[in-house]
Amino acid sequence: MGRIDDLANRYVVEWAELNPAGATHVGIAGYDDRLDDLSPDGYAARAELTRRTLAELDGTEPDTPAEQTAKEAMQERLGLALARYDAGEETSEINVIASGLHDLRGVFDLMPTEGAEAMANIAARLNQFAGALESYKTTLREAADAGHASAQAQMIEVAKQCDVWTDPDGDNVFHSLVERLGADGTLGAELRRGAAAATAATAEFGRFLRTELAPRGREKQAAGRERYELASQYFLGARIDLDETYAWGFEELARLEADMRTVAARIVGPGATIDEAVAALDADPARTIQGKEAFRDWMQALADKAISELHGTHFDIPEQVRRIECCLAPTSDGGIYYTGPSEDFSRPGRMWWAVPQGVTDFSTWREVTTVYHEGVPGHHLQVAQTAVRAELLNRWQRVLCWVSGHGEGWALYAERLMDELGYLEDPGDRLGMLDAQAFRAARVIVDIGMHLELEIPRDNPFGFHPGERWTPELGWEFMRTHCRVQEESLRFELNRYLGWPGQAPSYKVGERIWLQARDEAKTRKGAAFDLKEFHRQALDLGALGLDPLRQALARL
Repeated sequence: MGRIDDLANRYVVEWAELNPAGATHVGIAGYDDRLDDLSPDGYAARAELTRRTLAELDGTEPDTPAEQTAKEAMQERLGLALARYDAGEETSEINVIASGLHDLRGVFDLMPTEGAEAMANIAARLNQFAGALESYKTTLREAADAGHASAQAQMIEVAKQCDVWTDPDGDNVFHSLVERLGADGTLGAELRRGAAAATAATAEFGRFLRTELAPRGREKQAAGRERYELASQYFLGARIDLDETYAWGFEELARLEADMRTVAARIVGPGATIDEAVAALDADPARTIQGKEAFRDWMQALADKAISELHGTHFDIPEQVRRIECCLAPTSDGGIYYTGPSEDFSRPGRMWWAVPQGVTDFSTWREVTTVYHEGVPGHHLQVAQTAVRAELLNRWQRVLCWVSGHGEGWALYAERLMDELGYLEDPGDRLGMLDAQAFRAARVIVDIGMHLELEIPRDNPFGFHPGERWTPELGWEFMRTHCRVQEESLRFELNRYLGWPGQAPSYKVGERIWLQARDEAKTRKGAAFDLKEFHRQALDLGALGLDPLRQALARL
């Protein structure tokens, strides 16, 4: 390890002290009894660490090419994080998927639960929850005073989430957690007291959002070009031409839907529409699973099978990475997501399914590609393999660096790769992959269009409201027309796009840049290009922004 790596390793230690909940999220042990300081001073202290580290990075020369990559990756990530803080984005951000509240609530999903010490840590955090939310309110108030506030509509939607999480007649997330632990005696009493306090604080936070903060929020959800450019660069780790990408989104969606019609003809017969093929697949009992526990078990079996078959053939999967856990999330917010392993792999990488309320039937043809996206060769391979590479990557690279365009772009590339490798020969499974790809292409259009309030092209291939300006209502109509997602989940998705500008396109745009990087490697290496070697070299770089990724690959 050279000077850059030493600096990166020191940064992780200092970062974890200032981000104890974040430490749990990324799997750093030793902080499970504390929560983050979400006061203005807490945010300022974390920003100061970032500012100081960037200054030291600028004055430190790398000792090796690997350290050059690490330096570029760290400068890019920390520089954009600081830019977001200075612009008031970090301290004011609150939406249906990302906020201080979501970070606090979500940390309990990842905490160890076995043994008295683990349960005492949970009790400690539950009893700190109310204080952390009070500090967070102060930060949100001060951000609003400075002219930085999220959209009113997002605050109202998060308030609704608070209602669901604290519903006394439903699945109260805090009391349900304590019930699962089953502790009695003094520890059980502390857990129940903490759950009651966290429940009351969350319900009060919902009231705060509705009555105090929402009236100060932005009436318009559109971010505008300046805010969107920063958000897009942050999520991609790359600068892109937003107008060209918007136009490309229409072309890509049209291409994918043409391919889907071809597959639909294989499923139903010549001339069949996509919707007819979807109806036939949904009506097939062999492709339907009843009950969320049975669906979880199906995901687990498919994820395990992919690891077994891909290891030693298309990838060399480290032993620690050959285990993934499929779990049901304690919330019903909708969606499937991945959380990485702890540093010592005592907590494995996990695929989570937050089943929407009322959903009891699951179509496997839609989710085969999702398992590959979240598991292997998608997120689990990428994230967990990075955690293993201590001989190649410093600690910051292994546990802290995450770039949505790199990670989500790789996972979407992994879905396409499984098609290339012959794993989606079943027409239903292939239609599921194409539908998922089309879904991501549609949100490139909608996300950029709504936030920049662009004109819908007059010659768009779908004849969709030509010449009109994008609004959330048109975004909903477009997504309903082009996406085969259950209405509850799609509502959540649209709210997510409106509240988290630039994140949703990072999947499809990230995949586009990964494919460009692969093509560039083919051109550089000619007949010597080897796909397995390309994947190994690319993943061994760890997570990094997509512009630094291309620079690093060009040096290999």
